[in-house]
Amino acid sequence: MHWSLDVCFGEDQSRVRIGNAAENLSRVRRLALTLLKQETTAKVGIKAKRLMAGWNENYLLKVLKI
Repeated sequence: MHWSLDVCFGEDQSRVRIGNAAENLSRVRRLALTLLKQETTAKVGIKAKRLMAGWNENYLLKVLKI
């Protein structure tokens, strides 16, 4: 899981260190990774799914299961 978070979300490069922000962002990243892995209609990698969700609102809603 650490490799996926680092490659797809750049977790090791994150400069957030104030208060609980680092832990909060880590939890959000793990949730996003889980949702992206569960979405199986697009036959691309996690990083590409993340980009598609950012560009296409319909795909984002499909990932979020709304």
